Amino acid sequence: LTSLNQRVKNKKAEIDILAAEYISTVKSLSADQRVEHLQKIQSAYSKCREYSDDKVQLAMQTYEMVDKHIRRLDADLARFEADLKDKMEGSDFGSSGGRGLKSKSRSERKEGLPGSWQEDLRRRHPEEEEA
Repeated sequence: LTSLNQRVKNKKAEIDILAAEYISTVKSLSADQRVEHLQKIQSAYSKCREYSDDKVQLAMQTYEMVDKHIRRLDADLARFEADLKDKMEGSDFGSSGGRGLKSKSRSERKEGLPGSWQEDLRRRHPEEEEA
């Protein structure tokens, strides 16, 4: 992503130089030279847009990868808590009134704190809340 940012920055600087050259010499250029110069500027803009599109794609892929890992961790956590609950219910420790684990339900955990990653995920994917 940093590399793409640098490429975009360099390409913008190149566009600025080409545009300044064009403006300063436009009156002395022939029609063919003007067209050629404008095509260079347009080509540089196209390349800049291509780099920007690549940045967006990379950001989307990164988000999807992180989202996938979060979902897997949530599933692992739910499975671990269910196993722990089963073990606690099956032992004397959990039923003796001693210091058992206070376990939140899945829906209570999912509420999270304001500004938590769960809240952010729900805002980005509201369709999954309905399922």
